[in-house]
Amino acid sequence: MYTIIAGTNRLESNSAKIGESYQQILHKQGIQAELYTLSGLDLNYRSESFIEFETRVLMPTQKFILLMPEYNGSYPGIFKTMIDLCAIKECWSGKKALLTGVSTGRGGNIRGLEHLTGSLNYMNVFVHPNRLPISLVHHLIDEGAVLNDEKTLIAIEQQVEEFIKF
Repeated sequence: MYTIIAGTNRLESNSAKIGESYQQILHKQGIQAELYTLSGLDLNYRSESFIEFETRVLMPTQKFILLMPEYNGSYPGIFKTMIDLCAIKECWSGKKALLTGVSTGRGGNIRGLEHLTGSLNYMNVFVHPNRLPISLVHHLIDEGAVLNDEKTLIAIEQQVEEFIKF
């Protein structure tokens, strides 16, 4: 099972918009993947809604596509909070992850991807080596909230093809 997570709780985030492109590319490959954001999840404690999400989504997922916006040179604290609430072994250990950084700046959250890679490695997650930093994302998405940059779409397609074989 593949799961795409936009690692923020901001509504209508650029990460979620990019996630829709990943979802469509996977669909073309015959793979169904749900896209989730952290908005609407009660992450103040292990609430019933969080436990339901953990059981229904995180535990059965074998391959995660994690889209991380840049928050202060790293990945969002809300995503870290989600990880901290999880049953780590059941949700993460031995699974695989594909990482993409999303930023309106020039770096594409490459530092945040490094931080997240360290955390995931600690939890025994196998991180695909092709981590894609998407820079200046606000220039790559059109008025309809669709990623329309051909070079970025080609890079995502290549990354997804590699991840399917990973």
